[in-house]
Amino acid sequence: MLIDISPVLSERIAVWPGDTGYRRTVNCAIADGANIDLSDIHTTVHVGAHADAPNHYAADGVGIAARPLDLYFGRCQVIPVSVSRGSRITVSDVHASIDAPRVLFRTDSFPDPEQWNSDFVSLSAELVEHLAARGVRLVGIDTPSIDLFDDKVLESHQAVARNDLAVLEGIVLTGVDAGIYTLMAFPLKLEGADASPVRAVLER
Repeated sequence: MLIDISPVLSERIAVWPGDTGYRRTVNCAIADGANIDLSDIHTTVHVGAHADAPNHYAADGVGIAARPLDLYFGRCQVIPVSVSRGSRITVSDVHASIDAPRVLFRTDSFPDPEQWNSDFVSLSAELVEHLAARGVRLVGIDTPSIDLFDDKVLESHQAVARNDLAVLEGIVLTGVDAGIYTLMAFPLKLEGADASPVRAVLER
């Protein structure tokens, strides 16, 4: 069974305040007498479910097109956590052994992808280091960022950079049970881009 963990991309989707919202322009339409429908989109590359590239948070980081695809495919563990809004997940908040090289945290702290809230939960640098030491290659979260909204240092992104982990943000894990899955979340091959939208899917 496939479980879609991506939000719908539309002009209603919330993006980081100040970033470029999603806009789709219809250039010709069968309904208007054209022989085809044809449209374009304009949006931040950090829209919806997306994979961050190292050059998003590290001056010497590579763009998303240079990232190995095997980071975004394979054995994955979903771990629900319960912490207060606007806080970071620490090692002590994780009540499960790490059993897969890709870990997705379900926080339920950004419940509606179309309604922005700044008090979402993020990761701690301590937790990122803990995961890396246990062989984790990708970390994901059901919020817009692995760092807090007002964090200008980006401590968790910097921990990711030190350990060369992949990052998946903006996924939707509502109703997804804890456990082991196969993750499929390939980024587009966007040359030099600091992120890419993905169609993130779990297989049980």
